[in-house]
Amino acid sequence: MILIDSHCHIDGEAFDSDRDDVVLRAREAGIAAMLNVGTGNPHNGEIERAVRTAERYENVFAAVGVHPHDAKLYDDEAEKHLIGLIESSDKVIAWGEIGLDFYYDHSPREVQREVFRRQLRAARRLNLPVIIHSREADEETVEILTEECSGADFRGGVMHCFGGTAETAEKLLKLGFLISFAGNVTFKKAENLREAARVVPLEKLLVETDCPFLTPVPLRGKRNEPAFAVHTAKFLAEFYGIEVEKLAERTTRNFLDFFAVSLC
Repeated sequence: MILIDSHCHIDGEAFDSDRDDVVLRAREAGIAAMLNVGTGNPHNGEIERAVRTAERYENVFAAVGVHPHDAKLYDDEAEKHLIGLIESSDKVIAWGEIGLDFYYDHSPREVQREVFRRQLRAARRLNLPVIIHSREADEETVEILTEECSGADFRGGVMHCFGGTAETAEKLLKLGFLISFAGNVTFKKAENLREAARVVPLEKLLVETDCPFLTPVPLRGKRNEPAFAVHTAKFLAEFYGIEVEKLAERTTRNFLDFFAVSLC
């Protein structure tokens, strides 16, 4: 089985003590590639770690962008820095994760909205797909995406760690987005996510860990890592009533085609 972890954070402090082993375990588990998504302060090198990590490991790619938590730190200098990272490394294949987070409100909502739009426009200018974060803000997220992401020149995007309703999923699919599910779809009380998964066709599906968070059943309580994407894939395969190898093959093809990358 060959599977791709479409969203992880292995550059963070949670993996400083065993990052090489984490990558090795992922490969042994059948994880053929990973998209490592940079987050943090755009002015102090935190996002840069994602690019350095991707450049260190074969078949690890990177995305860079300013998370809604840090939207208050976004300015012209931050945007210039992100563009510099993108232009300096062929391992950067997406802009993200960006979006709205009205659950924590670490940045003022109006600032989040403005910065979300700015980053969508920057990604569009650079012909990059986007990785979207949305929490307690699905209606506004879809509204902004609808306004900013129409037209043939938009590369498309991924709604990562999908946490919305089936209705929201259908709206995103109409916009051409892929839907990525993380380990929380395996949680006992996550019936709403499984209802949403019912409307997502296999050709629009991705699997992720969002590690070190959202460890899937049956490993809850442990630090999440890319190798554990296998458990989410097995759960989704059973949910869809197909062999896990078929789901892995389809989601791997989705990732490679969407991001226009190939495996070494």
